[in-house]
Amino acid sequence: MSEFRPYPTDDAVFGQSLTGGSIEPAFSGVTSFMRRRLTRDLTGVDAVVWGIPFDASVSNRPGARFGPQAVRRASAILCGDPQYPFHADPFENMVVVDYGDCSLDYGHNERAPAFIEGQAAEILKSGAHLFSIGGDHFVTYPLLKAHAAIHGPLALVMFDAHQDTWDDKGDRIDHGTFVGRAVREGLIDAEHSIQIGIRTHAPETCGISIIHGEDVHRLGVDGVIGKIKERVSGRPAYMTFDIDCLDPAFAPGTGTPVSGGLSSREALMILRGLSGIGFVGGDVVEVAPAYDHADITAIAGSSVAQYYLGLLDERRKAGG
Repeated sequence: MSEFRPYPTDDAVFGQSLTGGSIEPAFSGVTSFMRRRLTRDLTGVDAVVWGIPFDASVSNRPGARFGPQAVRRASAILCGDPQYPFHADPFENMVVVDYGDCSLDYGHNERAPAFIEGQAAEILKSGAHLFSIGGDHFVTYPLLKAHAAIHGPLALVMFDAHQDTWDDKGDRIDHGTFVGRAVREGLIDAEHSIQIGIRTHAPETCGISIIHGEDVHRLGVDGVIGKIKERVSGRPAYMTFDIDCLDPAFAPGTGTPVSGGLSSREALMILRGLSGIGFVGGDVVEVAPAYDHADITAIAGSSVAQYYLGLLDERRKAGG
């Protein structure tokens, strides 16, 4: 630092290194996820954070298209210190960049699945690990297609208030039908998939194991972790976290809130316990900041992403 520049600013653009945390004040600068470099050069990159500002498939309140912006803004408070509860800076050796947002045409929402899948495939072709920020939960469908094209059928670890298995003949753009569609298309290995926090009824389970919201309390955090690990059983896995898995007290800023959900603490403790699972990709979705208060939903969403990257860094250090 020079005499007239006591702190770095705009690390997302002008940072001197792709590794290491940032000490830039949380309230200033160009916003990227946890101050990671904003770039589309994936040379030497280990993991990518990518925004998908799409919410044309919601069945209730719109607004999740602003989710990537909100999560990035909230993530600034997570920078600069060893990341709790991992006792480490995940960016010390793991190169993570913010790839910006998916390119979409609001006048052609029917083409959104192809846009998302194609651009995700381009990122994955580089060999980088992809974590995405939605957007509504439909975006997970084309993301699953891009990941399954590389890894085959995936064990889905899904945190949600809804099963998202409503009827779909394969032609809907709908955040409430994509799971059933993905099972029928062979993107998801239902026998090794699990949903956590469900608090609504749907016509079918599609063979996916369910831990209802009230069961989380009965089983306790360790019990839930055990059931997830037993179900996934060493398969390539994809994690999707719909923020409405949390109770509206902890995540009011979402399109379809349902009472009786997990607390932020419960959800993060469960995530922390998923070390060793072979996640090949993940996302956090349905943050809709227009209904939020004091950024508490966006903070929860950014914390989910931070924990996911912590798990990824931990697995890399263990040689996984």
